[in-house]
Amino acid sequence: MLTRLSTVLRGKHYEALAERWLSAQGLITVARNFNVRGGELDLVMSEGSTVVFVEVRFRKSGRFVGALESVTPTKQARVAHAAAVWLQQNPALAERACRFDVLGIEGVGERPRISWIKDAFTA
Repeated sequence: MLTRLSTVLRGKHYEALAERWLSAQGLITVARNFNVRGGELDLVMSEGSTVVFVEVRFRKSGRFVGALESVTPTKQARVAHAAAVWLQQNPALAERACRFDVLGIEGVGERPRISWIKDAFTA
Protein backbone atom coordinates (compact mmCIF):
# COMPACT_ATOMS: atom_id res chain seq x y z
CA MET A 1 0.00 0.00 0.00
CA LEU A 2 1.26 3.46 -0.85
CA THR A 3 2.18 5.76 1.98
CA ARG A 4 1.30 9.45 1.86
CA LEU A 5 4.94 10.27 1.10
CA SER A 6 5.12 7.85 -1.80
CA THR A 7 1.85 9.24 -3.19
CA VAL A 8 3.27 12.77 -3.06
CA LEU A 9 6.53 11.65 -4.69
CA ARG A 10 4.63 9.80 -7.42
CA GLY A 11 2.56 12.93 -8.06
CA LYS A 12 5.69 15.08 -8.32
CA HIS A 13 7.25 12.54 -10.70
CA TYR A 14 4.28 12.62 -13.09
CA GLU A 15 3.91 16.39 -12.85
CA ALA A 16 7.59 16.72 -13.81
CA LEU A 17 7.02 14.32 -16.72
CA ALA A 18 4.02 16.40 -17.82
CA GLU A 19 6.03 19.62 -17.57
CA ARG A 20 8.86 18.21 -19.71
CA TRP A 21 6.38 16.88 -22.26
CA LEU A 22 4.50 20.19 -22.49
CA SER A 23 7.78 22.10 -22.73
CA ALA A 24 8.70 19.91 -25.69
CA GLN A 25 5.38 21.00 -27.26
CA GLY A 26 6.46 24.64 -26.95
CA LEU A 27 4.85 25.73 -23.67
CA ILE A 28 6.88 27.70 -21.12
CA THR A 29 6.64 27.05 -17.39
CA VAL A 30 5.47 30.02 -15.34
CA ALA A 31 4.73 28.32 -11.99
CA ARG A 32 4.27 24.88 -10.45
CA ASN A 33 2.39 23.52 -7.47
CA PHE A 34 0.50 26.65 -6.45
CA ASN A 35 -1.65 25.86 -3.40
CA VAL A 36 -4.40 27.96 -1.90
CA ARG A 37 -7.14 27.09 0.52
CA GLY A 38 -9.77 25.34 -1.55
CA GLY A 39 -7.67 24.49 -4.59
CA GLU A 40 -4.35 23.92 -6.26
CA LEU A 41 -2.66 24.32 -9.62
CA ASP A 42 -0.29 21.63 -10.83
CA LEU A 43 1.29 23.74 -13.57
CA VAL A 44 0.89 27.26 -14.88
CA MET A 45 2.40 27.61 -18.33
CA SER A 46 2.25 29.99 -21.23
CA GLU A 47 1.63 29.28 -24.88
CA GLY A 48 2.20 32.44 -26.83
CA SER A 49 0.26 35.12 -24.99
CA THR A 50 -2.12 32.63 -23.33
CA VAL A 51 -1.81 31.63 -19.68
CA VAL A 52 -2.45 27.88 -19.43
CA PHE A 53 -3.53 26.24 -16.18
CA VAL A 54 -2.71 22.54 -16.46
CA GLU A 55 -4.28 19.83 -14.32
CA VAL A 56 -2.12 16.70 -14.43
CA ARG A 57 -3.84 13.37 -13.80
CA PHE A 58 -2.20 9.96 -13.53
CA ARG A 59 -3.76 6.52 -13.58
CA LYS A 60 -1.96 3.19 -13.74
CA SER A 61 -4.63 2.12 -16.20
CA GLY A 62 -7.86 3.50 -17.56
CA ARG A 63 -9.68 0.35 -16.56
CA PHE A 64 -12.23 1.99 -14.28
CA VAL A 65 -11.94 5.77 -14.77
CA GLY A 66 -9.32 7.21 -17.07
CA ALA A 67 -7.04 10.05 -16.09
CA LEU A 68 -8.92 12.60 -18.19
CA GLU A 69 -12.35 11.52 -16.97
CA SER A 70 -11.23 11.86 -13.36
CA VAL A 71 -11.36 15.67 -13.52
CA THR A 72 -14.82 16.07 -12.04
CA PRO A 73 -16.85 19.29 -11.93
CA THR A 74 -15.80 19.65 -8.28
CA LYS A 75 -12.12 19.38 -9.24
CA GLN A 76 -12.67 21.85 -12.07
CA ALA A 77 -14.16 24.36 -9.62
CA ARG A 78 -11.16 23.96 -7.29
CA VAL A 79 -8.72 24.52 -10.13
CA ALA A 80 -10.70 27.56 -11.31
CA HIS A 81 -10.67 28.98 -7.77
CA ALA A 82 -6.90 28.52 -7.48
CA ALA A 83 -6.44 30.11 -10.92
CA ALA A 84 -8.45 33.17 -9.86
CA VAL A 85 -6.30 33.59 -6.76
CA TRP A 86 -3.11 33.06 -8.77
CA LEU A 87 -4.19 35.73 -11.28
CA GLN A 88 -4.92 38.16 -8.42
CA GLN A 89 -1.37 37.58 -7.17
CA ASN A 90 0.07 37.96 -10.68
CA PRO A 91 -1.74 41.02 -12.07
CA ALA A 92 0.73 41.47 -14.93
CA LEU A 93 -0.65 38.24 -16.44
CA ALA A 94 -4.29 38.73 -15.47
CA GLU A 95 -5.15 40.58 -18.69
CA ARG A 96 -3.98 37.73 -20.90
CA ALA A 97 -6.25 35.09 -22.35
CA CYS A 98 -6.44 32.02 -20.10
CA ARG A 99 -7.42 28.42 -20.60
CA PHE A 100 -7.66 25.21 -18.60
CA ASP A 101 -5.95 22.13 -20.00
CA VAL A 102 -5.91 18.58 -18.68
CA LEU A 103 -2.95 16.31 -19.30
CA GLY A 104 -3.66 12.66 -18.59
CA ILE A 105 -0.93 10.08 -18.08
CA GLU A 106 -1.93 6.43 -18.13
CA GLY A 107 0.32 3.43 -17.68
CA VAL A 108 3.62 2.87 -15.95
CA GLY A 109 7.06 2.19 -17.32
CA GLU A 110 9.11 3.94 -19.94
CA ARG A 111 6.26 4.78 -22.31
CA PRO A 112 3.10 5.87 -20.53
CA ARG A 113 0.28 7.12 -22.74
CA ILE A 114 -0.06 10.90 -22.60
CA SER A 115 -3.28 12.62 -23.61
CA TRP A 116 -3.56 16.40 -23.71
CA ILE A 117 -6.86 18.20 -23.89
CA LYS A 118 -6.49 21.90 -24.58
CA ASP A 119 -9.29 24.08 -23.24
CA ALA A 120 -10.72 21.06 -21.42
CA PHE A 121 -13.14 23.11 -19.32
CA THR A 122 -14.15 26.71 -18.71
CA ALA A 123 -14.54 28.70 -15.54
